[in-house]
Amino acid sequence: MSSATAGASPAYDDNRERSPYTELERAAWADLAPEMVNPLSAEEILRLQGLGDQIDLGEVEEVYLPLSRLLSLYVKAAGDLHREQEAFLRRRIPARTPFVIGLAGSVAVGKSTTARVLQQMLAHWPEHPNVALVTTDGFLYPNAELQRRGLMQRKGFPESYDRRALLKFVVDIKSGREEVEAPIYSHLVYDIVPDEKVVVRRPDIVILEGLNVLQPARVRGDGRVGLGLSDYFDFSIYVDARTRDIRHWYVDRFLRLRKTAFRNPSSYFAKYASLTHDEAVSEAQRLWDSINGPNLVENVLPTRSRADLVLRKAVDHSVRYVRLRKL
Repeated sequence: MSSATAGASPAYDDNRERSPYTELERAAWADLAPEMVNPLSAEEILRLQGLGDQIDLGEVEEVYLPLSRLLSLYVKAAGDLHREQEAFLRRRIPARTPFVIGLAGSVAVGKSTTARVLQQMLAHWPEHPNVALVTTDGFLYPNAELQRRGLMQRKGFPESYDRRALLKFVVDIKSGREEVEAPIYSHLVYDIVPDEKVVVRRPDIVILEGLNVLQPARVRGDGRVGLGLSDYFDFSIYVDARTRDIRHWYVDRFLRLRKTAFRNPSSYFAKYASLTHDEAVSEAQRLWDSINGPNLVENVLPTRSRADLVLRKAVDHSVRYVRLRKL
């Protein structure tokens, strides 16, 4: 995907008509929902905002309001198709399984904020008030297991996750189970919280947010292809930005954490609280260049083309254009 900035291309480009995507500049995208009312207050948006991310009423109204409407249309269409299929099969129509949205993107790109905002906005639509948000961080192997496998320096890479448990979670959701549990991850202690679970009970929509949710299925040792998480997604979103911008945001977030969460003695990263500004910058850049940057280039970014919709951010964190896969 080529980078774009405001005014770099028209709202609609006839030369792109042969592309499998429809690409809309921000102004054209915002114009799709001019009469919709933003259900979130400025205070609510502030609470949903991640550290270092920037989002305001204008961003919510111009980007996330049209997106929530589009997703609501997809949810309705899936429900209609479900009823038609059951009628065709001459079966009693059971409750349909939850609509699952996969949301991917790099560390520090703002995908967690996007996921939280979408959760709240989608829940305001009366057709689907129960919207669950689950992050794949809970499916990371515990630190003790990562150390045993020699993977502590590859935390966040695909092999650092319990992919079998993660896949089972999504399969159980799409199987219509009444209750499905997911492990809980603590960013404070940088590890799985033992014996604590988040319970998902018959949601209308599930948003599954994580670095690698759009990874394709793996090829097994015997040559057979397994199942991938995205095989069970009804819709997928990728939050995108230039790599150098994401690197800058990562360093900026690290510096903010150094003055806040890292000062908590219980924090896994408390050792960084005493660093000078220059030392903190150097350490954040080292962590990005040795772990998060390579993971983005090798594993996360290649999955962008698998998404149904891409939100492309500019250097100021604002979404500049939206790319939607054609039906």
